[in-house]
Amino acid sequence: MSNAILLLGESGTGKSTSMRNLDSKETFIINVIGKPLPFRGAKAKYKPLSSDGLCGNYYATDDTNAIKRVINLVQAKRPDIRNLILDDFGYTTTNSFMRKATQRGYDRFIEIAKDMFDILDLVSSLRDDLHCFVMMHVDIDSHGKSKPKTIGKMIDQYICIEGKFSTVLHAIVNDGVYGFITNFDGQHMAKSPLGLFESQIIDNDLQLVREKMIEYFEEE
Repeated sequence: MSNAILLLGESGTGKSTSMRNLDSKETFIINVIGKPLPFRGAKAKYKPLSSDGLCGNYYATDDTNAIKRVINLVQAKRPDIRNLILDDFGYTTTNSFMRKATQRGYDRFIEIAKDMFDILDLVSSLRDDLHCFVMMHVDIDSHGKSKPKTIGKMIDQYICIEGKFSTVLHAIVNDGVYGFITNFDGQHMAKSPLGLFESQIIDNDLQLVREKMIEYFEEE
């Protein structure tokens, strides 16, 4: 799963903005909550997916089955795409939970957990030249430590989300400067392979992250 990166952070810390420097001709965005992309020229760069799936680089949905279909389409039929973004991925669980709010019992939690697991499992099997960035909000526990935000302990019992990634970055803002934490600092959930990044905090730029990943894993 060396080509998959989990990007965590609170709202407003620059997760979505970090996409700004990626080449849109090589990038496909799955926007779970359909919010406007927060960088200049986004609408011109990211066009809705065509009905045949061969054109367009943007799709908005929180339906997990639709997300899996689009991922499989990009994997099989879009060799032009080298970057796949799952923006606000955690809302797949939140929205699904709200739609199942009147249901009783634990089965709904198991269903939600399985849907999330299936997508993360799919992400781990993508072709070698496809970098996938999964973006999620965080929860802060009573000790001030962060973790991926889900709908509660029931989901956490089934899936350790960060455990399915070898690289986890945490978006932060300090004195108006946006960055990514690259390794756990005692508070922010983050990790990366030894030597992948040169410092504890890097610029919030997914193009930079992609270049570092290619250099680290592919170059001799």
